[in-house]
Amino acid sequence: MGNSQEPQDFNTSVMPSSLTPVHVAKAADGLNLYDTASHQVSHFVPLKPGEVGIYVCGATVQSSPHIGHIRAAVAFDIVRRWFLKLGYKVTFVRNVTDIDDKILDKAAAAGQRWWARAYYYEREFTEAYNTLGVLPPTVEPRATGHMSDMIDLIQRILDNGHGYVVTDADGKPTGNVYFDVASWPHYGELTHQKQTAEVDEAAAVADRMGPSVDATGDDKYNPVDPADVSPDKHDPRDFALWKAPKDTDPEDARWSTPFGVGRPGWHIECSAMSHRYLGDGFDIHGGGLDLRFPHHENEMAQTRAAGYPSAARWMHSAWVTAKGEKMSKSLGTGLSVPSVLAENSAWVVRYALGSVQYRSMLEWSDQALVEAQAAYDRVSNFIERAGVALGGQPSREEVTGISADALPADFVAAMNDDVNVSGATAAIFTTIRSGNTLLSQLADRADSEAVQAEVRETLLAVRAMLDTLGLDPLAEPWVSAGAAGGASDGTTETPEHAALEALITEQLNARAEARKARDFAKADQIRDTLAEAGITIEDGLQGSTWSLK
Repeated sequence: MGNSQEPQDFNTSVMPSSLTPVHVAKAADGLNLYDTASHQVSHFVPLKPGEVGIYVCGATVQSSPHIGHIRAAVAFDIVRRWFLKLGYKVTFVRNVTDIDDKILDKAAAAGQRWWARAYYYEREFTEAYNTLGVLPPTVEPRATGHMSDMIDLIQRILDNGHGYVVTDADGKPTGNVYFDVASWPHYGELTHQKQTAEVDEAAAVADRMGPSVDATGDDKYNPVDPADVSPDKHDPRDFALWKAPKDTDPEDARWSTPFGVGRPGWHIECSAMSHRYLGDGFDIHGGGLDLRFPHHENEMAQTRAAGYPSAARWMHSAWVTAKGEKMSKSLGTGLSVPSVLAENSAWVVRYALGSVQYRSMLEWSDQALVEAQAAYDRVSNFIERAGVALGGQPSREEVTGISADALPADFVAAMNDDVNVSGATAAIFTTIRSGNTLLSQLADRADSEAVQAEVRETLLAVRAMLDTLGLDPLAEPWVSAGAAGGASDGTTETPEHAALEALITEQLNARAEARKARDFAKADQIRDTLAEAGITIEDGLQGSTWSLK
């Protein structure tokens, strides 16, 4: 029943990128990331020079994805993209939980085969990831494909004295196996059950809003696994490694093991699959904030109790909230991805989901989407105008080839500050404002070639920064799907833009004449009228420039 094969190193055995030399940017020296276990932001140093291994808990494919699920995917996609921009070779593993109580129960209620239901919703999640520009993982293992790995891991835990098998009256194994928390003195180190003198504000917020070992009683965000309330447990804290089947479980949802017939507990799958694909210890384990406890606390304990090192750093993305309450299906506030995309472009939805740092709660509202649409208008307006002025756009190869060391310093500083997306976005719009000023100078400057070179450099920087966040409008999936609303590549000016440019230029000329005649009331009226139409006017020494709000 065991599986003696050693975990594969996907960077060296199956990934084509393993043939590509690694050139880590100097900017990587400044990267600092938060660690849930330490409650501190600290300097990031990879376990292997030039390589980063990341495991992120993926979806339990019981039903359609909602915005709360996808926020975590977008958050860690941005983290991953920043590592790639820094020049690291990244192995990114995101699992699929395709068997658990909810899947079995919902499939039975709907008259479905459980595996068919799981596969159907797995495809929905994949479509949502692809539509919102989330890079596909290096490997995406399913729980049902790794039963032998889980069984081996449980056996190691038992052999090391940190688990126990429940037997019946005749001494035969029942299929229930539990982790013996009392035998593991390090239990609680991730979520700080052993109280420390200092807790930072981010951790305090997480403890107030999320599942916590300090919050006793019913937890609406973490329903208790029926197996975890069994009277067979030695200690209330013990948790299931393997579970005997329920009477209602179908025959093809049961596996034979040395400790009885059953199926895996919730936590064991991630320990088994992270070790399978990332080996003995890896750099980062990620997931949603609601997985801190009990899932990740238990996962850390069982991995180490099996004799393997756990992740060097734990990172958790905060929730999407609606009016301060966590968005989830169980609370009736879930927003399905298809319903949101029916009213908003995919680019806008991704921007809204990734608009704040991953550790910050994201309040979802119509206003957030309005602001995201305004951001798209400003971005696409500049990219299109710059492309027209230059007679074309830099190639995608040129955009992706920009090293982190060549990006604007304020963008790099923000991303190195625990992936501070808000600061990075501010840097992008600062650069866009500079680019708009340069565009306004092209017609008035004798050294137009020099200004054109500056425009091109600015355009390249803007697109490279956007690409780092997965938001370059001229990249996939936005181009093929038309998901961003159609930013032009700049080789031709769209009729809409040409008309807008002509109308606004006429108004700016009239305003300039009014100001020259010291008719400031008229000049202000023109500015205010344009502002009401969503046009921002910026006055400078070289004249006035405009951009969409």
